Amino acid sequence: MKHLEDYREIVGDNVITEIYRKARKLYGRHIVHINSTFMGGGVAEMLLSIAPLMNYIGLNADWVTFHGNQDFFTLTKKIHNALQGDRIHWTKNKVNLYLNTNRNFSIYTHLGENYDLVIIHDPQPLPLIRFYKKVQPWVWRCHVDLSHPNETVWNFLKNFILRYDLVIVSNEKYKNDIPIKYKIIHPAIDPLSLKNMELDNETIRKYTKKFRIPTDKPLITQISRFDKWKDPEGVIEVFKIVKEKVDARLVLCGSMATDDPEGYRILERVKRKAKRLIDKGDVILLTYENNVLVNVLQRISSVIIQKSLKEGFGLTVTEALWKGKPVVASRVGGITLQIEDGVNGFLVDPMDYEGTAQRIIEILKNPELAEELGRKGKETVRKKFLITRLLSDYLDVFNELLG
Repeated sequence: MKHLEDYREIVGDNVITEIYRKARKLYGRHIVHINSTFMGGGVAEMLLSIAPLMNYIGLNADWVTFHGNQDFFTLTKKIHNALQGDRIHWTKNKVNLYLNTNRNFSIYTHLGENYDLVIIHDPQPLPLIRFYKKVQPWVWRCHVDLSHPNETVWNFLKNFILRYDLVIVSNEKYKNDIPIKYKIIHPAIDPLSLKNMELDNETIRKYTKKFRIPTDKPLITQISRFDKWKDPEGVIEVFKIVKEKVDARLVLCGSMATDDPEGYRILERVKRKAKRLIDKGDVILLTYENNVLVNVLQRISSVIIQKSLKEGFGLTVTEALWKGKPVVASRVGGITLQIEDGVNGFLVDPMDYEGTAQRIIEILKNPELAEELGRKGKETVRKKFLITRLLSDYLDVFNELLG
């Protein structure tokens, strides 16, 4: 179990002291976070770190996962996609499945006066507020890109959002049609988690051997769910262009989250598209839920790519920057909050395959450039995107709502 004091050497005395100061009025307050999965995806990773830290500084923080069947999570994936602008065939049956699953969860999960504050993460459990007697502030923390939501779905969800006391989003661009008070809070990574902690050479060697990852050529890596918004098929096309100029390998590594049934279909499409390259050993697909493996991959890669079409924030970008790696990423969503083009990484239009490939080639052929981008990227994360800053931001919200 990590303690707040463990971060002092990384972020400095002032940051730690300020967190203790903000927590003073919140001792003993009971907070609950509700999301849809314990594993897979950035939300679960942040909660895995933030909930224990809240407990360490004197709050009583619980983390509860929402239960639903595969039909429900297939639907909520479509809702997630619709919030990012996708079309959806919205029917009475879909509404009933969405609401009834939330109603059933409320029957078996007590959220009464025991809690001083309820935080709901993302759209899956959003309607829960309808099925409880509201005796405390409720916060909806939306982690997805809301810049151009599907109008039908958004108007439906606003019926529930209006019952909340506050909405938290990751980007100023996502606030355009939020009907209640909102705050902007950027996500963050835990520098001491298995995915981000320092690794010794022996651990790196062991993992590359265990997962059969050759290191005789430069590695270009994308870490992300197998999700259409992450555009893994587009990454294959970019790699084909890079391969004409530089002899390299591509690694696509993505966990299969329990709340994302669509991921398996995307993975099969990637396998078919890259079959020849996979057979030659030029493309490596990894689907293990292993945070140390991700850490190793990011550290041994020459370039990290994040070719998202939409991106609420992009914690895989944050992770790579923290490890001092050059990143070539799409100029979309929350990625633009992290990367200043040409300063601590490169931003490219997500449909510009040629431009993306040329930036990767430029880095591979210029080690000094790679080192400079990586150095500045790490400092960006240290200043703006570590878990201690996220904890401090949450404490500000709690003090405001529970003051």
